[in-house]
Amino acid sequence: MEILPLLVLVLSWWGEAARTQMKLTPARLIVVGGDEAKFRCSTPNTAWTVMTWLLGNRPVLTIDKQNGVLPTVNPNVTAVKCSESSADCWEFILRHTERSNQGQVACDLQLIDRRTAELFVQEKGNVKVFGENRLAFKGELVLFQCQAAGWYPEPTVQWQVHDKKVSRDEYNISTEEKENLFTVSSNLSIRAGRSSVVGCLASVSALKKPLESSVTLTVVAEVLEEEDDCTILVAVTASLAALLLLVLLSICTVLCYRHRRKAKKSPQDVLRSDQSRFWGSSVAEATGGNVNQGFSSESTTDVDSSEIIIGTRSQMSFDTFRKVPDVVRSSSSSLHNEGRNSEDNAFSNVRRITTV
Repeated sequence: MEILPLLVLVLSWWGEAARTQMKLTPARLIVVGGDEAKFRCSTPNTAWTVMTWLLGNRPVLTIDKQNGVLPTVNPNVTAVKCSESSADCWEFILRHTERSNQGQVACDLQLIDRRTAELFVQEKGNVKVFGENRLAFKGELVLFQCQAAGWYPEPTVQWQVHDKKVSRDEYNISTEEKENLFTVSSNLSIRAGRSSVVGCLASVSALKKPLESSVTLTVVAEVLEEEDDCTILVAVTASLAALLLLVLLSICTVLCYRHRRKAKKSPQDVLRSDQSRFWGSSVAEATGGNVNQGFSSESTTDVDSSEIIIGTRSQMSFDTFRKVPDVVRSSSSSLHNEGRNSEDNAFSNVRRITTV
């Protein structure tokens, strides 16, 4: 008689241990509408026969220990066995979650125990910055408006300028709820200081990355002041270098032009210049007289005359000029006549050579 109470006590203790070891994870899950929701139910009790999954106390899926997942009328639910678990474990998958799925999710082991978890489904709306890209003068006050509509729960709105978050004190927020969906509007006024991208971000806790809408602010005649003024220094240096290069190019152009102009001088002009200098200096040396600077050849462009002059000059001996006696006056008539005749002959010779 004492064995029966002891057996009942052991069975109750064993059942309690099995219940405490049954697990449903996670205990709280938040997803965005349209995403999948996954829960795991595991137990070390191998005596179970049927596992039932419920959404809001409504059975949606049944698993038989021997036959696995039984057919269901709900195409958005299914289950797979956990491969890495040593205990009996099944993963419940709810596809394309909706707001109507929000609530309790339960795993029930028939005649053994039940565990529940919470499912929250959030709605992702849209976000938009009104207006197109902006153009403003430096120092001008520019207003931006943003609206995040169709969210659940109320989304978090954040402004961002030039990849830096704007302090919450610098913009206002107003919220409106309609049909259990939230619309948040926000205004931001900034002083145009530099060209940048102005963005508005909206998010809920289930979103891995916020939604963003942005426009570009272009500041006219902006001046960027760097800490070490490197930009200004580089600009001044480049301007001076360009000016110096322009001056050097101008000087080189003038010098080249003059050099080419001198190089284009006619070879006949050079020849006449050389002949004039040669004849003038040679005759002046030979006769001891002065060079007639007004003398010019009768045919300056005739090539044959140039050749005759050159040939005559090469064949002529200037010793005859050096032999012309100086005119000496004497009291003797004979000497006077002789010297006069010699002088006439000398002048006659000189004229003849000059004519040639």
